[in-house]
Amino acid sequence: MNNRLLFAFVLLAILASGCAKKSVLYTSDEIMDEFEPAYFEFNYLSSRSRIALEEQNGSTTKGTLNIRAKKDSIIWFSLTPGLGIEAARGIVTTDEIKIKDRINGKDLNMTFAQFEESYGIKLSLPLFQNILFGNVPHEISYRDRLIRVGKAFELYQQRDNVRYKSSIGTQHGKVTKMESVSEENSGKISAVYPEFSDVNNQPFAHKVLIEMLLNLPNNPKSKTVVNLEVSKVDLSDEPLTFPYNF
Repeated sequence: MNNRLLFAFVLLAILASGCAKKSVLYTSDEIMDEFEPAYFEFNYLSSRSRIALEEQNGSTTKGTLNIRAKKDSIIWFSLTPGLGIEAARGIVTTDEIKIKDRINGKDLNMTFAQFEESYGIKLSLPLFQNILFGNVPHEISYRDRLIRVGKAFELYQQRDNVRYKSSIGTQHGKVTKMESVSEENSGKISAVYPEFSDVNNQPFAHKVLIEMLLNLPNNPKSKTVVNLEVSKVDLSDEPLTFPYNF
């Protein structure tokens, strides 16, 4: 597994845990008159997702991601591309990203600052959580710009030299489209959430289309497109384990 696929799968693993079951679509007859963004609430979460990843050269990789998460604390993932063999395992905390690549026998450890320096994308655990759950990227501030456009709100935010544009549906208060552009680096993440399901009486995206522009060594502005669909999501108040070593 090359570095581009490995780190793409890291982002996918984290984002994939923000999807929900496809069986019951979320519907609402009420339309917000005022801007009230919805934030997904949970203590512990586990999920299984199907992923199709298309690289810039046209090659496609399919696999399964198992996710475990504790809110505001840790996200754990296990990747199985096929034949039931685990290819990679990793954890993301408030401080770092750690990955074990079983295919190539490598251990990768990075802080978020090192990740930004290497791949051109500014990330953090809170931002991960907001993206994966279809929340607005950052807490609302007087610095932000909000516009009502038909049945959606458009929110413009800027934090640490990164600009975020989010479209928020007036029927559920969730982000339906998000784009981020850095003023310093070439890295970029955009996500589209076309449908929502009901999970514990909360709207939750179960299909996600993600586009990532990574700044990789010897291959700047490397584009990766991902389709995500989750087959199972469970929420719990009981603690989960996050086994990293194997």
